[in-house]
Amino acid sequence: MEFTASQIASFIDGQIIGDESTVITGVSPIENGESGHLSFIAQDRFSHFLNTSKCSVIIVSEKLIDKVNYNPTLIVVKDAYLSFQVLMNLYQEMQGRKEGIETGSSIHETAVIGEKAYIGAFTYVSEKAKIGEGSQIYPQVYIGKGVKIGKNCKIDSGARIYDYCIIGDNCVIHSNTVVGGDGFGFQPTAEGFKKIPQLGNVIIEDDVEIGSNCSIDRATIGSTIIGKGTKIDNLIQIAHNVKIGQNNVIAAQAGIAGSTTIGDWNQIGGQVGVVGHIKIGNQVKIQAQSGVNSSVNDKETLYGSPAISYNDYLRNYVHFRNFTEIVKRINNLEDISKDKTNE
Repeated sequence: MEFTASQIASFIDGQIIGDESTVITGVSPIENGESGHLSFIAQDRFSHFLNTSKCSVIIVSEKLIDKVNYNPTLIVVKDAYLSFQVLMNLYQEMQGRKEGIETGSSIHETAVIGEKAYIGAFTYVSEKAKIGEGSQIYPQVYIGKGVKIGKNCKIDSGARIYDYCIIGDNCVIHSNTVVGGDGFGFQPTAEGFKKIPQLGNVIIEDDVEIGSNCSIDRATIGSTIIGKGTKIDNLIQIAHNVKIGQNNVIAAQAGIAGSTTIGDWNQIGGQVGVVGHIKIGNQVKIQAQSGVNSSVNDKETLYGSPAISYNDYLRNYVHFRNFTEIVKRINNLEDISKDKTNE
């Protein structure tokens, strides 16, 4: 696709400095700009590229403009990062959406497929499943019995949605993620560990995105819940009966044990481990590789394993780095004290 600087500016309400007829045929990172390409600058540390980039058009935050003439054509906006996101979303929409049912898919006669939905080849849709209008189910997806998928969802190839799970509108589930597998429930007996049936389901609310290779376990009884607007990275384990609130972000390789409740607007870093049966409040930040083993109040920032206050961790770490020297000083003081006692 080709766009002029003038057309691009009209999409994001930008002001042009330079040639408004400049044509764009692609996009580049600002560090590796190419002629005929578009990029953006939103931070001062990249502002030197305004004069050195080979990009033909650059979207730039107005706070970074300090002169009249620049080499590339500029589109000046209030926030270049947000404006570039708008353009990327528009471009994605222009790619079009697939519709229809491809050869090789298997759809049970009692399943309901909404209008303008797409079912890819070798996808299996079980009995009494419902797929909403405009949803995109890519090849080799398994949709279990009684599953409900809302409108305008995207389920990527290889994903598995087990029986009776519910997915809201505008959700994205990436490849090889399993929604609704059995929770890790076993009762120790004299003969060994006896499996506890996992009879619940998973409810994923609207506007949730789940990365690839995640496992979200069904509840033992009731529902495992992922709240509206929450974003989950790749390679994440969410155990049975976990309840996650709205607009959380959880980074890769985190694990949340069973029956834990997490509030709204939390940020959980990569490789964080959270024990079961605790409560994490709202607007909590948990730094990467932390281990959380007790409930957390609202607006706390934690670090370490077991996790403690982030500020306390930093203060303690200063002493930890000097621990060998501190021990030497203590030993010297003890030796001096012994010598004085012997005198």
